[in-house]
Amino acid sequence: MATATQKDDNRNLTGPEKAAVLMLALGEDHGAPLWRLMDDDEIKEISSAMATLGRVNSGLVERVFVEFASNMTASGSLIGSFESTERLLSKSLPTDRVVQIMEEIRGPAGRTMWDKLGNVNEQVLAAYLKNEYPQTVAVVLSKIKSEHAARVLANLPEDFALEVVNRMLKMESVQKEVLDKVEQTLRNEFMSNLARTARRDAHELIAEIFNNLDRATEAKFITALEERNRDSAERIKALMFTFEDLQKLDPSGIQVLMRAIEKSRLALALKGASDTLRDMFFSNMSERAAKLLKEEMEQMGPVRLRDVDEAQMQMVQSAKDLSAQGQIVLADAKGDDELVY
Repeated sequence: MATATQKDDNRNLTGPEKAAVLMLALGEDHGAPLWRLMDDDEIKEISSAMATLGRVNSGLVERVFVEFASNMTASGSLIGSFESTERLLSKSLPTDRVVQIMEEIRGPAGRTMWDKLGNVNEQVLAAYLKNEYPQTVAVVLSKIKSEHAARVLANLPEDFALEVVNRMLKMESVQKEVLDKVEQTLRNEFMSNLARTARRDAHELIAEIFNNLDRATEAKFITALEERNRDSAERIKALMFTFEDLQKLDPSGIQVLMRAIEKSRLALALKGASDTLRDMFFSNMSERAAKLLKEEMEQMGPVRLRDVDEAQMQMVQSAKDLSAQGQIVLADAKGDDELVY
């Protein structure tokens, strides 16, 4: 009869094996609460390690416990997640309370309810507030930042918005009881619903994914999608920001973008660009710089389409990053950001 392998060197143990040693040593009574906090994958992994662990001498058990205690006291680090937090709360709080807490912490970031509202898209917030009493909306807009309040106000129906403004003009200091009631209503109705429904529009998500595909793959998906769902395909194409869309940049935006791109990458990207886009970049350079860039493009000779696609995607991403930093303006699909001269 074969004897079980005895593990006598801590360095031979994997993470799951160390966890298995701990759980075996804790036994049924002390280990049960920990098992209940694990998900199925964790249980399977530790159980598998436990089943093949063999004999473990007392010295190794002690060293595993000492290592565990040392790591915890030295770093104090733990790994937390929404799932582990929810499981832990469920052991000591009523289900409805756990649901409320998890919905709130999964919602927009912020220490207070008013901070959280400041991180809610103005169209989403306006869509909710337009069904509330004007006085309630006046209280909300008086508590959030003025620039965010302005965007929310612009998204409300005009007559309703004017009524809200009138209420704000006449509003004196708001009693704490009123504020508490408004905050509780927002917490119970708006934030809980937002946490359940808040997710990115699927078309926006797909458009962003398609933006990062090479040209051939992107065209394949778009063509296939047009055959199955033309409306969705058209909406996705409208949301996509492509390399050719850089034509919508104003001269100052072109200058900023060119400073952020290596000249060799710019030359490679323009190899696959339309004549219109090429001319736009050349016209925003000095005559000498444009001549040097054209010469570099000619010296490259034939280049792989994949390399051109990669260079163009990098330029598009740089343009998006610069736009997010407020250094350039990208025209959106609605044309709201197009410049008027």
